[in-house]
Amino acid sequence: MSKKLEPQLAAGSVYSQSARLIFKRNRSLLIQPILILVILTLMLTYIHNHKLDIIEKVTINPQFIFKAIEDHVFLSFSAAVIILAIAIPGGILFTRPKMKRFTPIALALANIGQAFPAVGLLILAGINFGFGKPVAIGTFAAFGTLPILRNTIVGLQEIDPFIVESAMGMGMTPRQALRKIELPLAVPVILAGVRTTLILTVGVATLGVFVNGGGLGMLIIPGLKLNRQIVLLTGGMLTIIVAFTMDWLARLAEEFLRPRGI
Repeated sequence: MSKKLEPQLAAGSVYSQSARLIFKRNRSLLIQPILILVILTLMLTYIHNHKLDIIEKVTINPQFIFKAIEDHVFLSFSAAVIILAIAIPGGILFTRPKMKRFTPIALALANIGQAFPAVGLLILAGINFGFGKPVAIGTFAAFGTLPILRNTIVGLQEIDPFIVESAMGMGMTPRQALRKIELPLAVPVILAGVRTTLILTVGVATLGVFVNGGGLGMLIIPGLKLNRQIVLLTGGMLTIIVAFTMDWLARLAEEFLRPRGI
């Protein structure tokens, strides 16, 4: 019985040591959740000590807020998934020898999506394709494609060609070299782009209210229109909390997916 447990204990100790090394190397991984809790506590304390009028009670209540957060996370995460599904394969494709000449065109198209004002792009999409969450998600995906696409291309292009040639000289096919050599080495750069995109989509998701997409913009926009500072502050602080949380999760993924020694 004890012999069977030895490998499990050894594996557990390896994983625990790896986790300790990750948190020791990046102490802000511990600081960020504490900062999120501090912001949340200050926001709740401010709301509790503020006497709400009828208009403020309509928006600042648990049911309305949880629904807004749920919609906001759904919009942000869905847009990020679409971006990942397009940008990473696209970045890989445009670093292959036969497609390299099209890389400037792909980046220029991605730049157009991000250079165009997000509100204008959203309203145009709403007018032409209707309103609702699908239109909002598609617009946010078009707006946030550039960071991951660019980072995927840059991460793969920065790899020393000699490393890839050596791997292929040892018998690897181009696909195997991509999967086992190029992508692991490019992971840190790609994940940096993922973090940027997550923060970007959380920010622009507040505009989903303009096309009936929901989200925390349902607090921010009425707060601005009706001059209710506490409603505006609540929506803004919750947006920051969601952005910090998604960034923290992305940083955890970045640390655990980063190849050892990089």
